[in-house]
Amino acid sequence: MKRIILMIGIAFAMQSAIAQDNPYIVKTKGVKKSIVKPDQLAPVEQNAAPENEDFLSKNFRFQSMCDWKEGMRFMVIPEKYDLLVNTFRDATTNKEVSSGKLRHCIMIYKGHELLSNGRTHVNFTCADDNRNYYYELPNGTFEDYCFGKLGVPTLAYLGDVDKARELLLGKLLLTRTQHFRVDTDYDGDGYREVTEEKNKVVEVKAIGVGTRSFPVKIIVEDENGHQFYQNVAMSKTNSGMRDDEFIVDNEKFLFKGSFDFTDDNMAVSQDIKEYLGQTVFTKIKTSMSSKGSGKVRDIVVPRFTGFIIDEITPIKGNFYTLTMRDTETRRVYYKDITFSQVDEQGGLNDKNDDYFGRVFGLGEGMARTTSKETRAAIREGRVIPGMTKDEVLMAVGEPNSKISDSEGNDMWLYARSNGVILDVKFNEQGSVASAKARQGSKNAKGKHSRRGGGIAGGKMKTGTPINE
Repeated sequence: MKRIILMIGIAFAMQSAIAQDNPYIVKTKGVKKSIVKPDQLAPVEQNAAPENEDFLSKNFRFQSMCDWKEGMRFMVIPEKYDLLVNTFRDATTNKEVSSGKLRHCIMIYKGHELLSNGRTHVNFTCADDNRNYYYELPNGTFEDYCFGKLGVPTLAYLGDVDKARELLLGKLLLTRTQHFRVDTDYDGDGYREVTEEKNKVVEVKAIGVGTRSFPVKIIVEDENGHQFYQNVAMSKTNSGMRDDEFIVDNEKFLFKGSFDFTDDNMAVSQDIKEYLGQTVFTKIKTSMSSKGSGKVRDIVVPRFTGFIIDEITPIKGNFYTLTMRDTETRRVYYKDITFSQVDEQGGLNDKNDDYFGRVFGLGEGMARTTSKETRAAIREGRVIPGMTKDEVLMAVGEPNSKISDSEGNDMWLYARSNGVILDVKFNEQGSVASAKARQGSKNAKGKHSRRGGGIAGGKMKTGTPINE
C-alpha cells in the first residue's frame, strides 16, 4: 500500500508541471499562484446572450459512445478510486498505465476495434506524449455497451468545455443556488464550500475542466471582485451518470441548477426606479434571505418591519430582487418580488407573497402614530388594549367572524386550531377595549361550539397564528 501511495504521489508531481501550461486547468483568485494565461483562453464572443430555454439543447447535445466521432477530445481526470484501478493500457506494450500518470492528459478518440479474442478496445492518442492507449470494454460488444451511460472512466469531455468558453466567457449570469466552491490547492483539486447570495449578478471570468461527471468548471466574479466556481454538466456526454442521479444534491451541478442568464437589454423602468431609497414596511409576515456571519439564511420577517430599498436588480420576466436595510437594525435583506399585479398566466398576483403590493406598504406605515408597545405586539402577533382596527388586522389578520354586542360595539372573533378562541372587543372609538382568549368546546364533528356566537371554529381562514 505504501508503494501505491508513493507511486500516486510521484504521478501527481509529474503532472503538476504539465498543469502549469494547461489552459484547461483554471483556479479562482486567492490560490497562491495563477496559472491562467489570457492568451491561452478562447476569445470572448460579443454576441447577444443566448436564450436560456434553448441554450443547452441547441449547443450541448448529449452524445452516447455510439455517436462518438474520431477526433473528439477528452481529459483524464481521475478520482480517488481511479488511482487504484487503472483505466488505460499502453497500446504498444499492452501494460496498464497509472491513471495518476495520465492525469490531465488530453485523449483524442480514435475509434474502436473488435479483436479476434472477442474483446473490444476503445482507442485514444494522448496529445501530450503522442502515445496510443486503449480502454478495454469490460464485457459485451461495443454496440451493446455504447448505448449505456457507463462510458469510459476518468474522461471529462472537452467538447463541452470548449463550447462553453465560446459562448459564456465574459457573460453576465445570475446565481441560482447558494452553494459554490473556492479553490484551495494550486496543484491538486482542493476546494472549500462557500455560501453565496442567490440571484447575484456575476461575470464569467474563466472556464476550464472540472470533473468527469461535471466537466465544465465555471469561475465567476461578483461586483466586489470575489471569485467562486461551480463544476457543471452541460451535455452529460460520458458523465457516467444516469439522468435520475442529477437531482437533489447534484442538481446544483447542472448548469441551470447554478446559473441563469440575464437579459442584456433588461433594465429597471423609471416607474420602478422611483422605489429606490423609499421606506417601506411589511404588511404581512413573509420570508426573505439575509446574510449574517458570512452565510446567507432564509428568515421569516414579521409584520410591521421597516426597510429602506437600496437596490432593485432585474432577474427575469417581471421579477426583481430587492436589496433592503432594516430601518432599526440596519441588517441587509433580500426579497424576490414582482410589481405586476397580473402573473405570467394572466392570473392575479395580489394574493401571492411575491407581489410587492401584498407584501409591502409605502412609508413608515403607522410607525409615527403607533406606540413602541403596540409595534412590539404587532410583530409578535398579539392584540392589546388600545389598538386600532388596522393595527389588529396587521397583528392577527382578518377575523373568522365579526359580530356586535348588545351595546352595538364591534367584536371580532378568531379561532385557533387547538380550540382556543380570541374575543377582541372594540369601544365606541373603534379601539380595542379587551382581548381575551377562551377555550372553545368541540362537538362530535370536531367543530367549535358557537358559545358567544358568530364563529364556526376550525382553522383560521387567514392561517395567522394568535398568541395569548
